[in-house]
Amino acid sequence: MNRFSLLTAAGLLALPAAGWAQNELSNFTATGRGGVATTFASDFQAIGINPANLGRRGGALVAFTVGEAGAGVSSQALTRQQLRKFVFDTNEALTPAQKQEFARAFTSDNVANFSADATTLGLSVQLPVIGGVAVSHRLRTAGHVGLNQNAAEIAFLGREAPIYQATAAGNVPLVSEVLAGTNLQLTALSEFNVAWGTRVLDLPLLQLSAGAGYRYIQGVGIIDIRVEPGDLRAYSSLSPLFDVNYGSVTTNPSFNLKTGAGLRPVGQGHGFDVGLAAEVGKAVRLGLAVTDLGQMTWTGNLLTATDQKLKKLKSEGIGSYNFIKEAAEIFATGTDSLFEYQAGQERRANLPTKLRAGAGVRLSEYFEAGLDVTLPLNDVAGNLTAPFVGAGLDFKPTRWLRLSSGLSGGAGYGRLSVPLGLTISTSFYEAGVSTRDVVGLVASENPYLSAAAGFLRFRLGGKSE
Repeated sequence: MNRFSLLTAAGLLALPAAGWAQNELSNFTATGRGGVATTFASDFQAIGINPANLGRRGGALVAFTVGEAGAGVSSQALTRQQLRKFVFDTNEALTPAQKQEFARAFTSDNVANFSADATTLGLSVQLPVIGGVAVSHRLRTAGHVGLNQNAAEIAFLGREAPIYQATAAGNVPLVSEVLAGTNLQLTALSEFNVAWGTRVLDLPLLQLSAGAGYRYIQGVGIIDIRVEPGDLRAYSSLSPLFDVNYGSVTTNPSFNLKTGAGLRPVGQGHGFDVGLAAEVGKAVRLGLAVTDLGQMTWTGNLLTATDQKLKKLKSEGIGSYNFIKEAAEIFATGTDSLFEYQAGQERRANLPTKLRAGAGVRLSEYFEAGLDVTLPLNDVAGNLTAPFVGAGLDFKPTRWLRLSSGLSGGAGYGRLSVPLGLTISTSFYEAGVSTRDVVGLVASENPYLSAAAGFLRFRLGGKSE
């Protein structure tokens, strides 16, 4: 399973040495406002946020981008130095003292949250009568790690974990009892999007737009392990990109073995977005949207697990900073896994549905402020682990420079974030860099490493936003 380390470098998304963060990270302007985007997003940026914004007037007639990306990771269990090693120094071995230290530090229901987005292509056009139409291709990955004490000790101490000594007399409990409270989730998706928005009400002091979006999704991989007392839910479906050795399970006629090179999807699905956008007077903007309605169907390399007696590991547990790879071998699909996995034909899973609401005030072409709330509507791999609340602003001290900042919190990151973004903006071109939390880049406790960038965004036939 040596290609699991690709995710710790975000290799799946071709991101150069970045960390991970929340959502909309491929939109560097939204990242600079801490993810506040429901009323700000326009053109192809409205895809996945609020498609109704495509119906607003006054924007560019044509807008397009190539190669925008962002990524980030946060932790409530690790220091900044430790977190950086888990991201950048994955080949470094752990000492026995470090293994004991991490067995304690990883005992948390919110060890880490990470995600990465890359928009390879985005395009939008404004058409008479029809309204705004946008298309894009995006790669997304997201994950969450939460371990109870037994899970953390088993992960880093392996067969020497105290739980094995406690059960040496023969009274072996169920896995769901030993690991209750443990959650491990990872998703990797490739999606093709189309969205449309149009004006449905046009009064002197009130304009209302409605929009909808559709996406065809290719599933590159998923791991979803959730354990509660008496209830174990665990399955995985991983592309050949991850280079998993499935051993004898490949001879099972129920196992749909996928081989080959590249992303090689192992699932597919369909997603939908709907939204409304209102402009009240000349200054106030309101937005409401539901995103990621729909389902994924996973069929390739599918393994599922059910509750059983606790197995003793043969290994000494995680021995390097390559946590994702080694933890996956223990909890997901490795030959020395805690779970007894069975081959499966098909697994359906809901998409990470979210409700977005926002309000903004645009005082001039130089200043706009907004407030966003995003609520997760289901508990599935890839969704927010808690509601997100953010306040953001854009300020243009000159016609060609836009500065972004604000405050945001929630989404499972455990701290108040101070974003910062810098964008060079003209009537036809934009480029910029941003971070979701400038304080988290240097904080020693509860670090939040994030970055986003784009240098090839163009707008034609309209004015700079």
